[in-house]
Amino acid sequence: MPFNVPIFLTWLRIVLIPLVVGVYYLPATWLSSVEMNWVACGVFVLAALTDWFDGFLARRWNQTSAFGAFLDPVADKLMVAAALLMLLQMGRINALVALIIIGREITISALREWMAQIGASRSVAVHQLGKIKTAAQMVAIPLLLFNGTVVWNGWHFDSRFWGTWLIYVAAVLTLWSMLYYLRRAWPQIRERGAGKM
Repeated sequence: MPFNVPIFLTWLRIVLIPLVVGVYYLPATWLSSVEMNWVACGVFVLAALTDWFDGFLARRWNQTSAFGAFLDPVADKLMVAAALLMLLQMGRINALVALIIIGREITISALREWMAQIGASRSVAVHQLGKIKTAAQMVAIPLLLFNGTVVWNGWHFDSRFWGTWLIYVAAVLTLWSMLYYLRRAWPQIRERGAGKM
């Protein structure tokens, strides 16, 4: 197993996942609910930053590897799924939204694995639509974890309102991107399916 700075950052992201979840299980005497939200939001943002840096450094230092390419999306999906499940448990997101986002990740991961096995992985390579969806998620989730209002110089920013709005945008983009990838893979799916009939 190769080990370098980008892979270390990916492992760090995986290690941070239990912290996002675990902070909400700390005794109330340790942290107030507001402080728990602050910590969970901060840890998630830190984890999201490692996602950007590991890819950037891997390309810049030419440290890409098959293991890193496998581990990076796994870490991303675990991080998003864990945060969504916590938000669902706390009543900050709708169950349908969590199901759409997590279900899409499972579906597209399985599709990419199958397409790679038949040598057609380029058909379902990451598209700009998927990147926009990811960006919407990565902004919405910390806003929902923060779950408060920031007041600055008479200006009010309600993180729950904007986080809820963005997570719905992310859910729509999630469905749209899933349909895009399935449409790209459809010729192979139809061909392989017809061959077994």
